[in-house]
Amino acid sequence: MSDKIQTLANLHKPGDPLLLFNIWDAGSAQIVARAGAKAIATGSLSVAGAQGFEDGEKLPLSFAQTNASHIASAVDIPVTVDLETGYGAEPTAVGESALLMKAVGVAGLNVEDQNLSAGGLRSPADQEKRLKAAADTGLFINARTDLFIQTAIADHDEKLVTDAFERCQFYADAGARSFFVPFLSDEKLIGLLCDKSPLPVNIMKMPDMLSVAQLAALGVARISYGPGPWRAAMEAFEAEAQQIYRN
Repeated sequence: MSDKIQTLANLHKPGDPLLLFNIWDAGSAQIVARAGAKAIATGSLSVAGAQGFEDGEKLPLSFAQTNASHIASAVDIPVTVDLETGYGAEPTAVGESALLMKAVGVAGLNVEDQNLSAGGLRSPADQEKRLKAAADTGLFINARTDLFIQTAIADHDEKLVTDAFERCQFYADAGARSFFVPFLSDEKLIGLLCDKSPLPVNIMKMPDMLSVAQLAALGVARISYGPGPWRAAMEAFEAEAQQIYRN
């Protein structure tokens, strides 16, 4: 297991980003692995949706652990799991959730800073404690900030990047090893964050945004695709079903 954690860490190279076409179950993980992926990443919305749940830790942790176990057993490359906010009200509970994932062969976790119960974002100091509990397990922690999700795209500016950078410093101190900023899509702002961040930067690839090559040139170290692959698969599945039952 320690080898896979180190392998995952080594794949985070600014300018030569790790590509993560997010999956939701063991079968989709095997498809992506056969395509040439160097690591496998789940997306929480996709995993929850595939089981008939809404996103936001509505999927029971036991389901998430079982699914992670199946995925880790189905492929030979490192697996990183989207653990949302960590499935725990307190840092100790976040650490316990992380240990459950480690026990089934997971190498890394996403842990985000939104506050599911109160809304908004947790304070950087509060989130630092939660991330430290996860990082103390030895897993590779990808610390996600929802600053850019919870701010209208029109209001994405250098001040918000500064806020993100300040959070990243707290998260790096906690032991996180990469920094995820979903919904950040502006070329100048991505470059600014990559230049300032103490951690390798993870960008979520969305339609009509910069290419992989352009993101690499800005210094991005990890590119993920979020719920896009699952949504595309389900749209194709539904279209085929509609065609069959309409005939």
